[in-house]
Amino acid sequence: MNTAHYLLRIAIVICLVMGMANCTLRKEKAPLVISLPSPAAPPSAEPYLFTATDGSVYLSWVKDVDDKSEMYLSKWENDQWTSPTLIDSGRNWFVNWADYPMIVSNQNNFMASYLQMSGPGKYSYDIKVATSNDSGRSWSKSFALNDDGKEAEHGFTSFVPYHKDIFVSWLDGRNTVSTHSENHHHDGQPAMSLRGAVLNSQGQKTNEWELDNRTCDCCGTSAAITSKGPVVVYRDRTEKEVRDISIVRLIDGVWTKPKEVFNDGWVIKGCPVNGPKIISQDHNMAVAWFSMPNDKPQVKVVFSNNDGESFSKPVRVDKGNPIGRVDMEWLDKESAFVMWMEKSMIMGARVEPTGVVWRINISASSEARSSGFPQVTRHKNQLILAWTDDQIKQVKTASINLSAI
Repeated sequence: MNTAHYLLRIAIVICLVMGMANCTLRKEKAPLVISLPSPAAPPSAEPYLFTATDGSVYLSWVKDVDDKSEMYLSKWENDQWTSPTLIDSGRNWFVNWADYPMIVSNQNNFMASYLQMSGPGKYSYDIKVATSNDSGRSWSKSFALNDDGKEAEHGFTSFVPYHKDIFVSWLDGRNTVSTHSENHHHDGQPAMSLRGAVLNSQGQKTNEWELDNRTCDCCGTSAAITSKGPVVVYRDRTEKEVRDISIVRLIDGVWTKPKEVFNDGWVIKGCPVNGPKIISQDHNMAVAWFSMPNDKPQVKVVFSNNDGESFSKPVRVDKGNPIGRVDMEWLDKESAFVMWMEKSMIMGARVEPTGVVWRINISASSEARSSGFPQVTRHKNQLILAWTDDQIKQVKTASINLSAI
């Protein structure tokens, strides 16, 4: 630890001892957000960033033109984005601002997912997956991840490399409808469920589980791999409509029962469309999420050093008026970079278990749904950022050099 970091920690401890809750200290020189030329020409939206196991960074996005949807892929290479590669296209996709398409890879094996209508119902759509065995240059014909045959809602996936395979979690509506009926789960019972599966390089399932039979309808899931195995965080749903964040973990081949990350006690009779984010390294883990108990919006972060068995006291990172839409990435073994939206501003913060170290404004945005969820991932000594500029309908990208932090 260098002298500057040591003195900063001393200052934080003094601040906390003096009783200053959510103490925020800024360095004299704030990190510089550097705009990067975007590979996504307008109209483009729904960006997703992913860092592969070899350290390479990829960006995916969707372009909608004349009732046709197209999903593209670009690689961050030699300090610039490569020319876009078309993954797939279609006219019956379900394009959703919060349930955006994703990519993942394990070595040279890639997977991409998007949503496609499966019937006439408003919420009747499947999770379609396409695979590539040549680093994303060519793609297979897509197939449904959910093979239940129900015309129901399926989505909010989270993919992560797992050994030589891919682990995936998603929200599943198979319990909400009969085989050929329209999905009415938003109007009452029964509820959506959380499922998980392991896919090989061809997209074939080698394992599948139901992880929770009652969850919030449309808040994204987030998965990670700890030293003990896969974990998933998601917005749960009790019989009394408490919708706090829960975690399930695969330990010695058995999934744990759902457990609250923290008891916010947020009672809401509807889905806030605001899922959590989890990151992990070895035994360490961090979770960020949005909540609004007693109509007080807030973004919180907790840390764990025992694979999610227990968590630290939550650190509140927002400035008082957040709308959520969180993402997160490690800065080092002791701190994380958290992104969220504060009204119409995309914000970022360095967070440690003891509190917020600094906050920065990343970009002006919009509270509209079409502004989507901002994204962050890490590439060597820099953070790569992406978001949708709702004014010009284009995916924007930027970077933050870690040496400036």
